[in-house]
Amino acid sequence: MSAWSWRLLGRGVPVAGVDVFVSHAGRDLAWAEWVSWQLERAGYSVELGHWDWVAGDNFIEKMNDALRRAQNVVALLSEAYLEADRYTRIGWAAVLAGGAGDPRLIPLRVEDVTSPPLLRPLLAPALFGLTSDQAREVLLKALRGPRRPGSEPDFPRPESAAVTEAGRTRLRLPGELPPVWNVPVRSPAFTGRDAMLLRLRGLLRSDGTALVQAMHGIGGVGKTQLAIEYAHRFAVDYDLVWWVDAGQAALVGDQIGELAVAAEVTASGVGTPAALVAVRRYLRSHGGWLLIFDNAEDPSDLVAWLPEGPGHILITSRNPGWGLVAAPVEVDVFARHESVALLRGQVPTVDVADADRLAEALGDLPLAVAQAAGLLAETGMPPSEYLDALATAAAEVLAEGRPPFYPVSLAAVVHLSVQRLADEDQAAHQLLQLCAFLAPEPVPLSYLSGAGVGVLPDPLATVARTPLALRRSMGRLGRYGLVKVGPVGPLLHRLVQAIVRAHLDPDGRRAARARVEAMLVDAAPGDPENPVWWSQWAGFLPHLLATDPVDSPSPQAHRLACDAVWYLLARGDTHAAQRLAADMYHRWRDRFGPDDQRTLTAANRLARAHRDLGQYAQARDLDAETLTQRGRVLGADHPDTLTSASNLARDLRTLGDLARARALDEDTLARRGRVLGADHPDTLTSASNLARDLAALGEIAQARDLDAQTHARRGRVLGADHPDTLISASNLARDLAAVGETARARALDEDTLARRRRVLGEDHPDTLISANNLAVDLRAVGEIARARALDEDTLARRRRVLGDDRPEALHSGSQAVADDRGGSPPGTGLE
Repeated sequence: MSAWSWRLLGRGVPVAGVDVFVSHAGRDLAWAEWVSWQLERAGYSVELGHWDWVAGDNFIEKMNDALRRAQNVVALLSEAYLEADRYTRIGWAAVLAGGAGDPRLIPLRVEDVTSPPLLRPLLAPALFGLTSDQAREVLLKALRGPRRPGSEPDFPRPESAAVTEAGRTRLRLPGELPPVWNVPVRSPAFTGRDAMLLRLRGLLRSDGTALVQAMHGIGGVGKTQLAIEYAHRFAVDYDLVWWVDAGQAALVGDQIGELAVAAEVTASGVGTPAALVAVRRYLRSHGGWLLIFDNAEDPSDLVAWLPEGPGHILITSRNPGWGLVAAPVEVDVFARHESVALLRGQVPTVDVADADRLAEALGDLPLAVAQAAGLLAETGMPPSEYLDALATAAAEVLAEGRPPFYPVSLAAVVHLSVQRLADEDQAAHQLLQLCAFLAPEPVPLSYLSGAGVGVLPDPLATVARTPLALRRSMGRLGRYGLVKVGPVGPLLHRLVQAIVRAHLDPDGRRAARARVEAMLVDAAPGDPENPVWWSQWAGFLPHLLATDPVDSPSPQAHRLACDAVWYLLARGDTHAAQRLAADMYHRWRDRFGPDDQRTLTAANRLARAHRDLGQYAQARDLDAETLTQRGRVLGADHPDTLTSASNLARDLRTLGDLARARALDEDTLARRGRVLGADHPDTLTSASNLARDLAALGEIAQARDLDAQTHARRGRVLGADHPDTLISASNLARDLAAVGETARARALDEDTLARRRRVLGEDHPDTLISANNLAVDLRAVGEIARARALDEDTLARRRRVLGDDRPEALHSGSQAVADDRGGSPPGTGLE
């Protein structure tokens, strides 16, 4: 990013203190440093962010201050500097229109680019394509203005290299290649990665002995392309850059021998041992060199070839286990904006929205994104057609469109690694196949170690019983670049999963899926409505949904699907719960029939989601239908029938049919007490619901007594922090306020809000109900300012979490208005 957008923040007379501020795009840092060095050498004071700003500085403030201090701003124009989505363009008009106190703008071209219209009236000399002496003269002339020569100019001649005491050629321009060089051609489509490249440069630059950095990551993440781009972008730092293909350890020696000849430290035909000795001796006594060992697999194969000396070594590898040999640097997938930029750069007809969808489906994996861009550009395939093909035949799609700067397609990369893994470690191969049917999230190794007898195939079943052996098998997956290895367990990229699944025959896919389902049944967390288990459910749910438990033949998987809906409802993620419940209900009704217990259970979950979303009529109709069917199939006193009766009574109360709601709740409470016992959680739910009926009918004292009794029982049976206990506490507080016991109501609402924030979170719908109720209490005692602040916060949270049309959000809005006029709004804020 350039400075110009920030120039608008600080118009006015610059503060004296620096002659030149150098503005550049991140990828042009080498040019910026060369320019800054030459200017300081010529006696100018220079500010360069990369040199003068430290981690933790406020970027905007530092940029603004630099522009105020600078008498001149040198802008290094390149394609990256002039990109449309950069902020460099925004401030040019303001700078060019500024008064005498503004800095002087000096544009210099470091690439063959055309200046934008606003800068075309200004001369923008080129620094590229010249010798370093010529470029230095252009730079200084641009800063000080033209001068007539005082003597006869020298006759033009090629530049002769100046050699330092360490043997380095210096004063080469960015873009000039070192005299010893064999790096592959860089990709003209290379996009982004500025932060990673600058980080690498910072890690490698040192005056000490050879620094070794090992870039590692899964196959297709772009490690080789990063190394090539690094070598080209910072070639000016080096006099010797040598690329070694380390994929086959036996061939490394020959390439070191070629380096010895190219560096003129041995003659052609000298044996590898002598060449290695000569190269080591040369590198120990010379600075300014970079060796790149690409696609290395095993640190033990490479360690003998790593020299010492004041230079840099860069390794690329899928294997993360380089900690004893080098400093590991993980290479991750693209940031989303980098994926979008690459797609749109190669296929300009793809709009931002489609590029974003493509990047999401491809998981931002650089090789996959590059393949997609190449295929779309070559065939003219619409993005929607590509996405459809990717969803139905990922392995075939990912075998197409190999980019020219990658040796093979992503499908080939994965397939080759899987074959080699199967030959080396059958247990790791089986682990990979099972993980391919789970979510692209970390897979806890506890899922495997906790699997029951017969769930896992051999030899994985044997390996899983020993933690160290299981970790070793996971490590082999990481070594072949098939997973990211973490403390929890392996993480597979979604495209790797798709390719692995595609290479299984139908019987293999069915067997793997059945094993995964059985493994998840054994690993399932506890009560989904109890917050104690929510952290485990959060990690478990993606893996469960990835297996599509609704479609499974396993009754245990069906039970887990129902539990998943309860978890989402309990967490307040009601829209997701409704989608899952609706999918369950419709698919099971079509598959098993309307009277099947699975269908009726799904109907119960869906009705609850309707009710929680304020869709009360839909909830009532579905609950009434479910109650009728359960009563016919199970009987009037079956616990499931009583659950439907309780839910229907709640719907009726919400819709204002209080008499029917009270009668149904009284009957359900009596039946539950007889069938389940007075302290059963379902019985206590019926008691709580009946108390709400009484309150709505104006029988506040009776409601208060029943709520108090239910609160006490729930606290004893479930615990003081259980969500059901907190519902009773909230309802009791509202009863107390209604009978004039304002102080007790406020104290109980304060306590309930604090507990809900701790247990459920700040944005949970129940927490927002407590915040709403406490605001009512505060207004009742005249604390209008605090009530208003709480209502405004609750309104903002409800709109964000629930949407503007939910009754709770509308009620919070009315209370915020009521605070302004000092009155009390309609509504109760009851649960």
